[in-house]
Order: sequence, then structure tokens, then C-alpha cells
Amino acid sequence: MGKIIALANQKGGVGKTTTAINLAASLAVLEKKVLIIDADPQANSTSGVGIDVRNVENSIYECLVDGTPASEVILQTEIEGLHIIPSHIDLVGAEIEMLNMESREHKLKQIIGNIADDYDYVLIDCSPSLGLITVNALTAANSVMIPVQCEYFALEGLGKLLNTIKIIQGRLNTELEIEGFVLTMYDARLRLSNQVVDEVRKHFQEMVFETIVQRNIKLSEAPSFGKPVVLYDAESKGSVNYLNLAKELIAKNEEVAV
Repeated sequence: MGKIIALANQKGGVGKTTTAINLAASLAVLEKKVLIIDADPQANSTSGVGIDVRNVENSIYECLVDGTPASEVILQTEIEGLHIIPSHIDLVGAEIEMLNMESREHKLKQIIGNIADDYDYVLIDCSPSLGLITVNALTAANSVMIPVQCEYFALEGLGKLLNTIKIIQGRLNTELEIEGFVLTMYDARLRLSNQVVDEVRKHFQEMVFETIVQRNIKLSEAPSFGKPVVLYDAESKGSVNYLNLAKELIAKNEEVAV
């Protein structure tokens, strides 16, 4: 069964979707079968892998609210071995529609349960909030990866997220682990960036991935072309960073599996 990893941080603009798209693409390039589940109404992961959101007929919304099987919603991307369950702006209303559903926190887990065997990794791109859909993602996941930007308020709000994870571990998903913290938007020229790296490493120690994602113009441009950076410019720093992160993730998980 595939490893299910939720990418979560209720703080926006930390590189969460960028990490979801580019880590997934890098894993696929390294010959892993990967599924992205876009659980963010902004649908940036969907457009970031080249899917036109306006043409999406079925999305994660239909799976959660109407019970549409995931197999009918999955789309193939430009990269072989990389699939996506797209999102849609309709997802904004899903939390209200799910309020009276039985086992509402387990809906995503049920959806993924039928397809997880087809993949090595399932990455869930969560919205920047701690609402019902993010709770669903954390309930369905084996682990959570937390992107942290190398900027001034980096650690702000992390306590709240870690508290939510603890509640989920206690009540809904006792198996949930923290996969690790990924440092993003690093600028070696800034003393602040280096201070944040030191601080996060001091706080979370071996839970922080070795690979640091640097600020990179190609990484910022790639989504507007609907491409992961590995397709947009494979030689760029951003592409190399995410390939290294993918290799680190594989090494970590396959070492555990042995």
C-alpha cells in the first residue's frame, strides 16, 4: 500500500503547494507511482501540473460530497506515473455540506482506501486552514510533512498545527506520524534565512529534512506554464532541490520498510 503523506501548514504562502507539485513530480521522475490529491479549493496543484481547472468535470468535491469513486476522477499528468485527483472552487462549500454526514472526518480515508494500493506515494495538498477537509487529510494520512518558510514569522502558528496533529493522533488517527519539516524559500544571502534554519533545526532536530529548498526564479515561474519545475527547467536549483528531497524521502521510507 502506498505511503499517504499530507502536506499541511495553516499559514499560507509557505511553499506547500510548490512542494506538493514538485516533490510528486520528482518522485515520479525517480520511477515511483505517485498520486496528488488536491484538497485545496484554490486548485493550484491542479493547474500547476497542467490541468485546466475550467475543464474539470469531476473533482475531489464529487468524491467527498456525492460519493463518486476516486477511480472516476483521477487524471493523468504530463509526467508518466504521476496522477492527480483535481480540486475545484466548489470545494469551498464541501465542509458545510459534510457537517451532517456520518463519519465525516473519515470520508477522505474511505476514498483513498480503494486506490492507495496502486501507488507508491499519495501526497495530499491541504488548504491553508485547519478545517474539516484538512482534518480529513490528517485522518487519512500515514504522516504529515510540514513546509516552513525561512522568513521572519516561520515558527508562528506551528504550535497550533502541532496541537491539531496531537488531537488527531489522540482521537482520529493514532498511527499519524510527522514525516518531517521542509525548509523552503531559503536565501543564503540573508542572515535571517540562516537564523530560521538554525532555529528550526534546534527546535525539531532530526525531524527536519536535510534538503533545503532555495528561493529560485524558475520555481516561481513554472506554475504559470502548468509545469512542475523538473519539466520547466531540470537544471535549475529548484529542480535539483526537489529531486534531492524526493531521494531523501525515498531513502527514509525504504530504510524503514527493510
